Amino acid sequence: MSLLVTGSIGIDTVSTPLGRAENVLGGSAVYFSLAASIFARVRLVGVVGEDFDLAALEPLRRRDVDLRGVEVRKGSQTFRWHGSYSGAMNEARTVDVKLNVLAERGATIPPEFRDSRYVFLANTHPALQREFAQQLGRAELIVCDTMNLWIENEATELARTLRAVHGIVLNEGEARLLTGESNLISAGREIAQRGPRFVVIKKGEHGSLLFSEERVFALPAYPTTRLVDPTGCGDSFAGGMMGYLAATGRSDPAALRAAMARGSVVASFVLESFSVEALAATTARHVEQRLDELIELARVER
Repeated sequence: MSLLVTGSIGIDTVSTPLGRAENVLGGSAVYFSLAASIFARVRLVGVVGEDFDLAALEPLRRRDVDLRGVEVRKGSQTFRWHGSYSGAMNEARTVDVKLNVLAERGATIPPEFRDSRYVFLANTHPALQREFAQQLGRAELIVCDTMNLWIENEATELARTLRAVHGIVLNEGEARLLTGESNLISAGREIAQRGPRFVVIKKGEHGSLLFSEERVFALPAYPTTRLVDPTGCGDSFAGGMMGYLAATGRSDPAALRAAMARGSVVASFVLESFSVEALAATTARHVEQRLDELIELARVER
């Protein structure tokens, strides 16, 4: 099944207790695409400025990601993010951000991409997400992401978008902020009542939760001790999940649980390097090995 992602392509500078990476490839759509392409063919829609070196997208080309939806906008500059992590590296501190081209009009979905059946709307203005969704009328599954900025400042637009998508993936802080609920079970159930068929709440090293058909599923994270840079883990989780769903052509609760397990495993590789280096080297065989370990980890006797 065809899988389309819209989102950011950026240039990152990241500092962690283990070092610093300057002007490296980043962006939600990049991490998502590399993760999803382990399982399925991916179509990427995004915008960069004329300062962007297209050779930086070589890791995506090697994964056969369809880049015909990448626009190089003349007179514009590429999105740039500078973040730092400290301590347990649970959350990034934004040192500097330059929206640049992301503050302009949205990307254009090529006509040849509009038959995409599986769609992920990575973090952007909820009204723009809805506009993208309306252009993809043949989609069987549309899932979105969001962030604190839209929850706090665009509540009405976000509410409309939640009614226009089939699923949402967000982190625990965003879920609490969106609902005002401190308890994540209550928060997930409330979000599910606002429109989407399913809700996935990411909890970082503590795993993830799925709310679907009035049921709750809890999945542990794959345990890893090599933590270099968490940037892109959430986008890669979503990419692994959506890539598996597109590959199987399913989105029932059992498939969602299996997809989340693959998303968790894929995200565990991202942690092990700066930028996309470790993710770009990850293969389906690597994922299967860790998936077996995760399944055994979660096994219990009755």
